[in-house]
Amino acid sequence: MTRELPFTEGEREALRALRRDLHAHPELSWQETRTQQTLERFLRQHGITDIEPIARTGLVARIPGRDASVPPVALRGDIDALPITEATGLPFTSENPGVMHACGHDVHASWAAGAALLLARDPAHAEVRVIFQPAEEVGEGARAVLESDALEGVRAIFGAHVDRRFAVGEVVAQAGPLAASTDTFTITLHGAGAHGARPQESADPVVGAAELILALQTIVSRRLDPALPGVVTVGTVHAGKASNVIPESAELTGTIRATTPETRTLLAGEMERIAHAVAATHRLRATVVLSEGTPPVVNETRAALLAAQAARTVLGADAVVPLGTTNMGGEDFAFYLERMPGCFLRVGAREPGGEATAAHSPRFHPDEECLFIGAAVLAQCARMAGETLAT
Repeated sequence: MTRELPFTEGEREALRALRRDLHAHPELSWQETRTQQTLERFLRQHGITDIEPIARTGLVARIPGRDASVPPVALRGDIDALPITEATGLPFTSENPGVMHACGHDVHASWAAGAALLLARDPAHAEVRVIFQPAEEVGEGARAVLESDALEGVRAIFGAHVDRRFAVGEVVAQAGPLAASTDTFTITLHGAGAHGARPQESADPVVGAAELILALQTIVSRRLDPALPGVVTVGTVHAGKASNVIPESAELTGTIRATTPETRTLLAGEMERIAHAVAATHRLRATVVLSEGTPPVVNETRAALLAAQAARTVLGADAVVPLGTTNMGGEDFAFYLERMPGCFLRVGAREPGGEATAAHSPRFHPDEECLFIGAAVLAQCARMAGETLAT
């Protein structure tokens, strides 16, 4: 990091206190009522008053732009926590048993508030709508925001995620796939039960399930272009209650991950085809239920270029780094990108000499300096997007 960030010491202290308050009082998806109140109070204390609740437990803060004729842009910070017992040992450790900000959403909410503070002081050309989104962890909050009028007329949207794989001062802002779709499936194999001593009298769903688990792995290895990422994982298997009884049915559940819509469609179609084919081989009947999760996050090229330039403007020429690996995790920011151009960034959160602690770990703790970096970069994204829309 080579440039000074645009915060006074008082603002830094206020944002740090906000983040620590949110961290100490985490709330699960759709329960973020205290979080909502805390964020609104912070914004009003800093002169931001055009605020309204959205999506049940979320907020939108509207920051006027310099030119009312320029279409608005949006920034998003998610606010919900996870059902994890914290083990960081921090002095502001979660006070809510079994609930923790183990994915950095306390930082995301705080840097969205920090970006609002910066934009209120030095407005963009366009109006900026700062979205404090609930329920990202269950993949439902973005859709609820889109069902409100909070993003009506918005022409570009930006958001970011803390990431301890990257050092503080590093930012990933690149075009194309950044996260995967998150569909889940349930396959039930219906057969005929019998005594375990007389298998010839059964149509054994356990044997069928064993073959199906292996067959599903051929989708990625034999049906998907090797240049394209994809995952088919069976996560649970349930069948039977006694060691000497062949059960009537067996159930498999799992997840399908893809980074393009085309791959997502292929994986789902092949999963269903193979399930029915294997079932028929064993004289079974298959029922397949696919539950759609979040789409893949695919950053639009122009928005990604703009976000990368914003990061360089704030942090210096060497700040932007490549993702370097395929991310098969999911993120409901993808729903916004299906509706409008935008870019989702990764913001480095590893202190010098620190370990690359995984998100969703009970020991996850981003370095607090990333809070100010995220706020400044997102505010700059809004300013540059407004300038682009004004020309």
